[in-house]
This record gives sequence, C-alpha cells and structure tokens, in this order.
Amino acid sequence: MTDTSRMTAAVRDRLVMEIEKLEGEGRREVAERIKVAREWGDLKENAEYHAAKEDAAMLDLKIQRLREKLRTAEIVELASGAEGAGLGSQVTYRDEKSGREVTHTLVAEFEANPREGLISISSPVGATLAGAAAGDRVTLETPQGERALEVVAVEHS
Repeated sequence: MTDTSRMTAAVRDRLVMEIEKLEGEGRREVAERIKVAREWGDLKENAEYHAAKEDAAMLDLKIQRLREKLRTAEIVELASGAEGAGLGSQVTYRDEKSGREVTHTLVAEFEANPREGLISISSPVGATLAGAAAGDRVTLETPQGERALEVVAVEHS
C-alpha cells in the first residue's frame, strides 16, 4: 500500500491510542485465552485453542493495518474559514436527478462511518465534494454514469 491516508492530528492521536490498546490489553487477553485453552489438553482437537490462535493472528493483522495507515498518514488541518469543503466540513447536497438532499461530514478514511453520515474525503463522493462551495454543481462518476450534485451548504467545524 503506497497511498497516503489523509487525517487530522486528532485522528492520528486516536489511531496511536488504538494501536497501543490493541498491543497491550488486546494481546494480553488473547495470550490469556491461549494459555487457558492449552491447559485443556490435546491441542490437535482443542477448538478453543485454535480459535484463540486465529484471534491472535487477526489481532496482529489489524495492528499491522493500523500501523500502515499511521505510516502513510498525511496530516492535514480541519477546514475552517475556507469557502470550499474540506476535512471536517459538513456538506449538504442535492442529487439533481432524484431531488434527494443528503448531509455528510467529510472525514479521514479511518473515521468513515456512512451510517452516521461520516464519509471519507477520499471516497468517490467525498473526493467529488472536496473543494466545493455552496451553490456549486459537481459531477459524481458512478458505475451507472454521471450524477449531478448541487452543493446546498458547507459548514466548517
């Protein structure tokens, strides 16, 4: 992975704390589960042991992925006072075809949670809205073709 992950300093700090928690508390919990399962006897047919070992591998993979995000992080400032949308901006836009109005907050990839209205600034919608100001008309490329979006409002945190 060579792409950079755009994030604020606050997001970077939360990422560092999550890694520390996983490496400390997370690894201790998995190690304890492995220790207890080992005491139950034959490892060949010990499902709890194998599940704990698999969880340890998954934990290590998660830590590795988070470290990679941190390693490739590009620290940016929240948009404030700027006219166009940026990291941290709440953008309300209308799909010109459906007339549906939607509000999203542009966040770093690490924080994205579309169900809560948080979309990555590097996602297709986020990248399309980045830099747009209220009243702008932008074009979103989708697999079904182009969608025209009208930016209704941009609020900065």
